[in-house]
Amino acid sequence: MPLPEVISVRYTEEEAGYVSFRPVVRQSFRLSDLLDMVLGVTGKNPARIRQILRSGSVSFHFHRYWWDGLQIEEQELAELLENFPDPDPSRAFRPEVCTAALVEAGGSPLRPDSSGPRPVLEIDRASASRTRLFRRRSFWDALLAAAAPGSPAYDGYSYQRRADLYRLELGGELRTLLATAAKSLAPRDLRRSLRALDQASHIVLVCPREDS
Repeated sequence: MPLPEVISVRYTEEEAGYVSFRPVVRQSFRLSDLLDMVLGVTGKNPARIRQILRSGSVSFHFHRYWWDGLQIEEQELAELLENFPDPDPSRAFRPEVCTAALVEAGGSPLRPDSSGPRPVLEIDRASASRTRLFRRRSFWDALLAAAAPGSPAYDGYSYQRRADLYRLELGGELRTLLATAAKSLAPRDLRRSLRALDQASHIVLVCPREDS
């Protein structure tokens, strides 16, 4: 049986891992849109994707989605997945396109799309680029300067963020450098959050693909 081009999907908000009593919304998804959402949870893992499509349920961005389960053959799924990006270690690190930095600890649980551990702190470029009074540099400037000498290592592709990820290991010297920059350059609210650097093992820089 051919796969439907349009799929009826129901969804509602989740609260603390439980389905809430808030209204159920109905919406029509194209198959490509549904697959895009599932990829944000699984990454490009065909077995998990087939299982979720067959079960007809997934949690994504604090919502629970349901649809009538879909049976899809391996070859058919493989052809569909060709339309989505793949990790590409040959892509050079481009600091100017990075939009966020994920401060992570080695023992953190995995992110939803299996692209690494969940961050203990997420820093967005806009907030980290704010400068303090009488300062020309921002903490974001200091972070990218710290990343430049060794060029962070490629760390995969996040389907949820539609971005390539680059990993910057935090040795003692670099951690101290960034902690000092946080104290002198970061605004007060961000400065408090950046105490998480003390427990971090690495920082992942999020660089969206312009062609995704």
